[in-house]
Amino acid sequence: MKTSDLFVKALENEGVEYIFGIPGEENLDFLDSLQGSSIELVLTRHEQAAGFMAATYGRFTGKPGVCLSTLGPGATNFVTAAAYAQLGAMPMVMLAGQKPIRKSKQGRFQIVDVVGLMKPITKYSEQIVDGANIPSMTRDAFRLAMEERPGAVYLELPEDIAEEQTDAEIFEVVGHRRPIADHKTIAQAVEMIEQAEMPLLLIGAGANRKRTSQALTELIDKTGIYFFNTQLGKGVVDERHEQFIGTAALSSDDFLHCAIDRADLIINVGHDVIEKPPFFMEQGGKKVIHVNFFAAQIDDVYFPQLNVVGDISTSVEHIADKINMPERDYSYFARVREEVDARVSKYFEDRRFPMLPQRLVNVLRNNLEGKDIITLDNGVYKIWFARNYKCYEPNTMLLDNALATMGAGLPSAMMAKQLYPDSKVVSINGDGGFLMNSQEIETAVRMGLDMVVIILNDSAYGMIKWKQEGMGFNNFGLDFENPDFIQYAQSFGAIGHRPESHDEFETILQEALNGKGVHLIDLPIDYSLNHSILNVLIKESACII
Repeated sequence: MKTSDLFVKALENEGVEYIFGIPGEENLDFLDSLQGSSIELVLTRHEQAAGFMAATYGRFTGKPGVCLSTLGPGATNFVTAAAYAQLGAMPMVMLAGQKPIRKSKQGRFQIVDVVGLMKPITKYSEQIVDGANIPSMTRDAFRLAMEERPGAVYLELPEDIAEEQTDAEIFEVVGHRRPIADHKTIAQAVEMIEQAEMPLLLIGAGANRKRTSQALTELIDKTGIYFFNTQLGKGVVDERHEQFIGTAALSSDDFLHCAIDRADLIINVGHDVIEKPPFFMEQGGKKVIHVNFFAAQIDDVYFPQLNVVGDISTSVEHIADKINMPERDYSYFARVREEVDARVSKYFEDRRFPMLPQRLVNVLRNNLEGKDIITLDNGVYKIWFARNYKCYEPNTMLLDNALATMGAGLPSAMMAKQLYPDSKVVSINGDGGFLMNSQEIETAVRMGLDMVVIILNDSAYGMIKWKQEGMGFNNFGLDFENPDFIQYAQSFGAIGHRPESHDEFETILQEALNGKGVHLIDLPIDYSLNHSILNVLIKESACII
């Protein structure tokens, strides 16, 4: 068979359901082979969006999402998505074409060393130079993409290799169980927890795996330990739990950091230094137990005293099974929890318009069920959602606290809706981030997705503007003008809305959530309280209670 036919069969063998992307002439043999396969090609309007969709597929399923591009400019458009998947630990396989390598017809036209370009930001980056290598290279690429820590891989198929004949056979997919921590380490962790007077549990991104949610909930219920999470650990344990203190959306000086400061031991489950630090360690300060698939990377603010290395859920189960927690006085943590809840809900009922982000959080939480999903692009509103929006189930708030790139919010929401059609999906975007991949509204309409896109409109790059003002700089270089988003949405076949009051927004939101098609809501947002709240937290903190 043709090498391209074998390649498609190898992808089917790996369980690939979708390929997202934009083919070019260098992919035509591959495209021809794809026609008769079980794999669905989803044509996007930009390769970066295809990469974000593939990475989000990996984030939800634990299996690599796959995206496709042509050579040169198509493949280089994958770079940001590759970094997004790599830093965010999302399994993703990028496929790209290339000019013939046995005999050049066009010199160096469009040829860039994309394999070399991708090496620093992927786990694996190779060109296929012989059809006989397809089975082993495909199997290895998918294995590497999925293994802890998951990430991005890149495979390049030149067009002359794609059309060659081969008699190679695909490899069987053989899984394996993850290693578990040794019993001595588990015993040491149990001893440290039992001896601690004020232990706290921290849940990070790596804990967002199958079985871990139940294991952590059982540990919390058995021991009475209070817990908090990172932005990427939201929802792993139901945040309505009475021992949940809050989300570390900031690295310090938030109200929940009062509990962190009082703790003498942090059991840090699933966090690594890629994510913004949820707290800072100091020499001679509190002790930290690092529970993860891999040992801790040491830096100036993170140097744990114990590494529990192995499958996270199994480690947590073994700790919960062996621990016999002495009676502890957690009343201070309970007071901090009450204070955090009171502070974050302070503006939940504020009905001013343009709307405060805190009120938007509350309106959305009241209109969405536990299984419904919101996705965030990147902007200052991400802090408010991370702090104020309680998640009841894993992966019901998708945000990026690793690369923290703009432009991923809309493609992520599209992938969420494709995978979970029975869940309501809302994409939250700043006006700056939305326009970086807004062309995918056409893709969403073409895919027949029912979803809501909210644009928080302040005609500026609001996050940087907040930082600029907070650091004493003059207001400069961050304001812009927006198009008419209603007409923009309608031009793609979506439904546009521009509420002019708080009540009108709630009515529109409910209609959009229960309606068909893509609904875009252009919502004026009021960030005027950012400084008065976020910049002076420690002055009013709960540490005094």
